[in-house]
Amino acid sequence: MAHDIGRTDLGDHSGFTTRAVRAGQQRSQFHETSEYLALTSGYTFATAAENAGTFAGEVEHYNYSRVDNPTTTMLCDRLAALDGAEAAWPVASGMAAIFYTVLALTRSGSRIVSSRELFGSTVGLFTLMEERFGVHVDYVAATDMREWERALSTPAALVFCETPSNPVMRLVDLAGVSALAHQAGALMVVDNTFATPVLQQPLRFGADVITYSTTKLMDGQGRTVGGAILGTESFIIDQVKPWTRCTGPTMSPFTAWTVLKGLETLPLRVQAQSNSARQIAQALEQHPNVEQVLHPDLPSHPQYDLAQQQMEGGGQMLSIVVSGGTQGAHAFLDRLSLIDISNNLGDTKSLAVHCATTTHHSLTPEEREVAGIPDGLVRLSIGLEDVHDLLDDITQALA
Repeated sequence: MAHDIGRTDLGDHSGFTTRAVRAGQQRSQFHETSEYLALTSGYTFATAAENAGTFAGEVEHYNYSRVDNPTTTMLCDRLAALDGAEAAWPVASGMAAIFYTVLALTRSGSRIVSSRELFGSTVGLFTLMEERFGVHVDYVAATDMREWERALSTPAALVFCETPSNPVMRLVDLAGVSALAHQAGALMVVDNTFATPVLQQPLRFGADVITYSTTKLMDGQGRTVGGAILGTESFIIDQVKPWTRCTGPTMSPFTAWTVLKGLETLPLRVQAQSNSARQIAQALEQHPNVEQVLHPDLPSHPQYDLAQQQMEGGGQMLSIVVSGGTQGAHAFLDRLSLIDISNNLGDTKSLAVHCATTTHHSLTPEEREVAGIPDGLVRLSIGLEDVHDLLDDITQALA
């Protein structure tokens, strides 16, 4: 902690929304109400000995913002408080969070067991890790515990999943798979971007590491790109930080400050957007031009019971399969007038995208079929607009 920066103390106040607003806050000597924004690359020292002591780890003082910064420290402390983690570390993007987690836990010859239903760039990263670094990846169906059991009957370095998955909303049994991972000597890593700690806290179910794209709901208004890694203090300090310190995937203080302000309203936004998504999903199940609706809060979801056990709501994301394949999906998107076409998600503005030709275009048709992504699938990120306006726009576009 730098000189003249003091932490606020929550005392016995530990409610989730209180932590979202106040956890980790530091104040400078000016006692500002908003979080301290330290737009600086470096820091000064009273003496050369103090400077040397900082680098030796003997003096608690910030030394360079590639390594640490008061604003990013506040973000780390708040993220950790929301998920019940010992520590967190910010990086430049959600993909950087996944990459540095994998880098920290594997070496040439290591084995990863992963759910097959993943974001396209995550699949691309794993492919590069196999080709360039000799890390082996075994994929299993996210929903099939027998496949998880077979894959984890032999040792592994880490187990990876995203739940709900992007874009088909398949769930992983966090408690069951975490137990299998630990029996195989692996750490359980969960991309919790879709749910956020508002709706799902993977550490409570046995997971070891959480990754986030803070670009999404945590920022919440499409302003910044960032990511975060959460886990034990020893994992973050001893395994993640040495890599990030030397390679520099640094989150800027301004991005950290923006995400901090986003976290203040995260519980309110996520609950409201999740409620709207559920209403829209229920309405679209009856539409003649929609072949399937995918949302964890629907009783028709094949893992509805699991969603009720490990989530506090289905989330703001839903996917629909539009009649007519790619042509039908593109026609639907082109007719939207309120909802924007965008491959981003988690914004206060509702967004829609055709995954087969954008976010998952790098997958072969066979790989998309195995991942459950038909040509007509459209992913919807529901924002904060009036739910009736959103339904009117979707309905007219489907006509």
